[in-house]
Amino acid sequence: MDFNVMITLIGAICAISGMLLGWIGRTKAFKDEVASEATADASLQTDVSYIKRGIDDIKVDVRIQGQRMDGLTERLIRVEESTKQAHKRIDELKE
Repeated sequence: MDFNVMITLIGAICAISGMLLGWIGRTKAFKDEVASEATADASLQTDVSYIKRGIDDIKVDVRIQGQRMDGLTERLIRVEESTKQAHKRIDELKE
C-alpha cells in the first residue's frame, strides 16, 4: 500500500469515528435534557397541586368564618332587642 492511501484511509476512519462519537454524545445530551425537563414539569405540577389544596382549605375556612359571623350577628340582634325590651320594662317600673 502506498503511504498516501494509508494516511487517507486513517483520516477517513478518524472522521467517521468522530462523527459517530459526536452523534452519540448529542443523543445522550438530548435524552438527559428531556429527563431534566420531565422532572421539572413533574415538580411544577406537584407544586401547583399543593397550592390548589391550600386554596381549597382557605376557602373552607373562610366559609366557616362567614357562618360563624352570621350566627354572631343574629345573636347580637336578639340581644339588642332583648335589651330594648328590658329598658322599656325598667322605665315602666321607674314610673
